Amino acid sequence: MITKLSSFKRISVAILLCLVFPSMLIAQNGYDKRVEKRQDKWAKLIPTHTLVQFAGGMGFLSLGTGWDYGKKEQWETDALLGFLPKFSTDKNKITFTMKENYIPWKKDFNDYFAYNPLTCGLYFNTIFDDDFWVNQPDKYPNKYYSFSTKIRFNIYVGQRFTFKIPPEKRVFAKEISAFYEISSSDLYIISAVGNGYLKPQDYLRLSFGLKLQLF
Repeated sequence: MITKLSSFKRISVAILLCLVFPSMLIAQNGYDKRVEKRQDKWAKLIPTHTLVQFAGGMGFLSLGTGWDYGKKEQWETDALLGFLPKFSTDKNKITFTMKENYIPWKKDFNDYFAYNPLTCGLYFNTIFDDDFWVNQPDKYPNKYYSFSTKIRFNIYVGQRFTFKIPPEKRVFAKEISAFYEISSSDLYIISAVGNGYLKPQDYLRLSFGLKLQLF
């Protein structure tokens, strides 16, 4: 009787283990997948490139970071802080720019050099200074100004030239791109439409920059 009971216990334990272990493995597998999905979401927040840009209506010199995305990584979103030295005012200023880029084509010359014949996009920037405002101050007559002096919306077109760093020589970036952009702001465009005497150099701006592709 004791032997039969022991055999029954052993069989019961074996059946229990067969039922519990697969459930534990399935649960662990589901947990791992959830963790992996969560990690993938956080990984998308890591910037894929850094850049520096000279001029462009966003400051004398701007430094920023950004993200590439899209099936062919043809979209980019950049965030930049700019420095504007004092010229007509008595103090330096800081600017902030959010920029959306679209790069539709890419031409690879060889394993090391590539060319983007067209880059285009939109960006808005603001300046951190109390002398500039979003809403017209009360000291001016009603509707004296029809625009904000603090926020500018801009549009640009340009080109980009890329050098692909050989894998054995990479330190913190895999590509270096040099670019130029021709841009104009909403205020400049309105002024150009309403004033035929203005020349392109009065409402167009030329800027240059470098982009480091991290991964």
